[in-house]
Parts: sequence; C-alpha cells; structure tokens
Amino acid sequence: MVSETLRNAREFEATYQPTVPESERAVFHATPAIGWMNDPNGFSFYRGAYHLFYQYHPYSTKWGPMHWGHLTTKDFIRWEHLPAALAPDSDYDLDGCWSGGAVELPDGRQLLMYTGRRARGEQELYYQRQCLAVGDGRDYEKYAGNPVLTAQDLPAGCSPFDFRDPKIWREPDGSYRAVTVTRAEDGSGAVLLFESRDGFAWAFRSVLERCQNQYGKMWECPDFFPLDGKHVLLVSPMEMRPLGLQFHAGYGAIYFIGRYDPESGAFSRENVQSIDYGLDFYATQTLETPDGRRVMVAWMQNWATMNCHPEDAHYHGEMTIPRELSIRGGCLVQNPVRELERYRTEPVLYRNVLVTEEVSLEGVRGRVLDMILSVRPAFEKGYREFKVRVAKDGERETSVCYKPDSGVIQIDRSRCGAPYDIVHTRTFAVRERNGELKLRLVMDRHSLELFVNDGEQAASLLLHTPDSADCISFEADGGAVLMDVEKYGLTVS
Repeated sequence: MVSETLRNAREFEATYQPTVPESERAVFHATPAIGWMNDPNGFSFYRGAYHLFYQYHPYSTKWGPMHWGHLTTKDFIRWEHLPAALAPDSDYDLDGCWSGGAVELPDGRQLLMYTGRRARGEQELYYQRQCLAVGDGRDYEKYAGNPVLTAQDLPAGCSPFDFRDPKIWREPDGSYRAVTVTRAEDGSGAVLLFESRDGFAWAFRSVLERCQNQYGKMWECPDFFPLDGKHVLLVSPMEMRPLGLQFHAGYGAIYFIGRYDPESGAFSRENVQSIDYGLDFYATQTLETPDGRRVMVAWMQNWATMNCHPEDAHYHGEMTIPRELSIRGGCLVQNPVRELERYRTEPVLYRNVLVTEEVSLEGVRGRVLDMILSVRPAFEKGYREFKVRVAKDGERETSVCYKPDSGVIQIDRSRCGAPYDIVHTRTFAVRERNGELKLRLVMDRHSLELFVNDGEQAASLLLHTPDSADCISFEADGGAVLMDVEKYGLTVS
C-alpha cells in the first residue's frame, strides 16, 4: 500500500521530471528525477538490472526530508528513472529515510535496509535506527517489525543519535551481514558488524574498525567487501584534518585494505589511503556484477560545497561514473566501467606530438568525451611541468598540471566560472615514472573525472563553465614532452 507521502512524491516527480531540459542533464551520469540528490543507496543487481537508489528531496534543490529516489540501468551508462521507492511516512522514520543497502532474498523479493530518523521530543536530537522494506524492484512495503536495530543493539558507549547507513550483503551460506557506522565513546566514528540468519532478526557481531580520532570525526556510508584476496573497508569521514598530500581537510572518502577473519569478525588493516583526490567525491557504495566485477559509485559533491549551484537549476546532484575496482601493489585501483567504451564515437588519434608551448590539436575539443593522454620527456633534460586545459573559451578554463620534479598533480578550477568562494584547487602526489604520465579524462558536460596511470589515483570535480566553452589545449614548460592523444566523443541515445 502506497502512503499519501510517497504518493505525493511520485506525483510530483511525474509532473515535474519532464520539465527538466535534456540539455541541463548529464549525458551518462546518474542524476535525480527532479530536486535534490546525495548519497547512493541500495546499489545492487536485481532481476536482470542494476538498481541505484539515492538520498532524495524531490521538492527542491536543497537537502530536505530524505526520500529514496530510484534508478535502474543495464550497463551503468543509460539510466532510467523509476518512481520514488521510500518516503518518510512512518513513526520511526518521520524525519527521514536515510542511507542504506539492498539485497535479494531467497524468495526473489528485494530487501532494503535503511536508517530511519526520528526526533526525540522537543530536543534537537534525532534517534537513528535501522529499518527494512521489502519489494519487487518498483514498489516496497515497510516491515511490520521496524525498527530492527536500535540503541539496545549497540555496544556500550555508542551513540543512538549517530547510528546509521547500513550496507547489507548475503554470505555464501545464505546468512546476512551488515555494516553500520556509529559515534563511539571517544567522540569519533566506528564501523559495526551485524549478522542475521534471515535478514530480519539482527544481532551485533563485532566492532570492525575504529577511527580513534585519527581519520576525521564521525564516519559515514561504510562498505565492506572481498577483493583480490583481501578485504576492503570504505568510509566517508567528516571533519578530516589534512595530512600531507594524502588526506585533505573537511569531508572525504578513504579506504582500508586488510584481512578479515569471518570466525571472529575481526578486521586487520594493512593500508589506508584516500579513494579520490578531487574536489567533489563522497559517500561510496559498491556492488558485485554477475561477471564478478566489483563496481563503485559515489556522490559527486561534498557537504562543504553542496549549495553552490545555479539558482535556476531543476535538479542538483549527480553520481560519479561507476568504477571497476581492483588491488595493485597493495593499493586500490579504479577505472571507469568498461561499458563506457561501447559509446565512444569519432576517434581522434595523435602520436608523438612534440609539445614545447601551449598548443591545440585539430579535432580535440568537447565537453562530453573520453580522452587518454600519454606524455614523456622529449629530451634527456626533461621538463618542468605539463598542463592540459579543458572547458576553455578564453575567459574560463579548468586545468590539470603535472610537475615531475616534485611528483605531483594539481587540479585547478578557479577559472571555471563559479561565483562562489569554495575550494578550487587540490594537489596530490603520484608515483614517479621518470617524467612519464598517463591521464584519462572523462567529461560529461559539467563534470571532470581524472584517472592517473591506469587508475592508480582518481580525482573528481564539478565545473560551472557553460557548455559553449569546449576548447582543449596542451602545454609544456621548462622543456618539451612527446604526447600521444586518444580522444573519443561519447554518444548516448
């Protein structure tokens, strides 16, 4: 039975989604039907399609009472909007249906697990409890036994007001596990592991990892999965303190690689690094494809810049391109899903272009593209820096600059046309390869995602430059480089 709150949301999006001009939307990134989008939820494969739910406020382009929006895709590139899946319409979630996950039950139904948020009396405190809904891939009914995890299920010292974002999965033996985040007794985040035989009755298993005030404060949006013989834990810290060029201040996303003992529920970390080194990346979630790939998506935004968008926009928020994950050299590697290559058109290829000053190449321009650059020193003395400028029109541009002597890349969107005083530059270290560098730039109108050295690092950012700014140029300073270019348009129709 559809509640009045959910019915109103569905009627609103059905009325106003058609008013969003296609020219305003990203071409192949997931965007909301209308209104506001943040965290990806319930990223899963179900009944022959990938499902992506998301935190959703249909009635404005600002964060509001959270619903679950709903998208499906067969290939991670073409997205179809389905009616909103959840609305804050029950006693236990009246102040929001917050983030969570999804899994298929043995009887073929899909189980959603999410955080219900509800105020406590007149105080500015909100209980966060874990809830369930069951459905058929389109319509979902909330479980009569909600909430299924409450303050009584938390270990001593954990806060019931910061207890959220369950990510659920099914074990090979048919049982279920879920990770959530909480604020521990030291005031910082922790990841908790819960278990269930049937997906409906849950019990605490272990504290999987603790922040201990080392990586930010509260953690959000956990995910935990096996990959290439290891286990990977993803979290999104709040209030991070900068640490060299590895972790930037504010909101970010980090990964832990280590070993997991399923018998004890213990995780032993071996490495921790940032997931993305750009300006707009938060709240990751992954799934396993039927052919065994681990694919990750994230909200291409962050809380510090979430209101910096055009006032006349019909929607706000989009997801990153889904990315295939692997482990190489003890580090997480990420690259755009291979399905993107099916949509490449109009190839433009250059080999051994000598670059000594700023130069543009015939056929290399655009705002919806997939471009691969390989650069190397042209002469023995090397070069001081290499720069590629995109979304350029003489007044505006966004640049990616590599400095081999210091081994860093700097991204800079300070001239992208944004009328806001927000973070526009970021610098991160890359592996030294004697001045050689491989970059892949994926652009989709108002976004740029950069992949360095076959996915060793990634950096995501939004651009405010008008679509008409579509020039691209290359420049070497303090020497010369030889450059190879593969540039493809991307057509999704």
